[in-house]
Amino acid sequence: MEATASGHFLFETALGVVGIAWTPRGITRLQLPGRDPADTERLLTAVRNGFPRPECTADARVRLERLLPPTIAAAVALLRRYALGEPVALAAIPVDLPYVSEFRRAVYRAARRIGHGEVLTYGELAERAGHAGAFRETGTAMGANPVPLLVPCHRVLAAGRKPGGFSAPGGVATKLRLLALEGIRLEAADPAQASFGF
Repeated sequence: MEATASGHFLFETALGVVGIAWTPRGITRLQLPGRDPADTERLLTAVRNGFPRPECTADARVRLERLLPPTIAAAVALLRRYALGEPVALAAIPVDLPYVSEFRRAVYRAARRIGHGEVLTYGELAERAGHAGAFRETGTAMGANPVPLLVPCHRVLAAGRKPGGFSAPGGVATKLRLLALEGIRLEAADPAQASFGF
């Protein structure tokens, strides 16, 4: 990714308004649609885990799409195509997650290799990440994922192909919608599962 200024941007997709934030090294945060565009921006720019996010400050917002750095504009175009149901290679979009632990970095790398229309369980993902048996910790990592879609946490299921939880706005209903967009149909979640963040 070329050296560009940091910033954040909200854009319309077939799923609703999505927000992204970036540094010169890659996307640092992706926010799935909230209740409305203002909610999406609030969620995108909220301080999480105490980490500094200068790319999310009010003065870092890019308001005109034509002013986006070329690599960010290309990422926006791919995300719009994904929202229309196209099987695009979102794993090609660089991410920058400097405050993520090495365990989560390994889990996120393994998750990025789950292809469009494929699913794994938390246990299978833990094993692929080199941490066999760490399914709970893997679920927690998915629940804290700062870049959903780019790290496709919606493709990670609980044991028995149950949806598990989903921490994005809309919860499990959003997870099921994303999976359906990729041609995967699951039964609705048990209401007790919907409250979990993984």
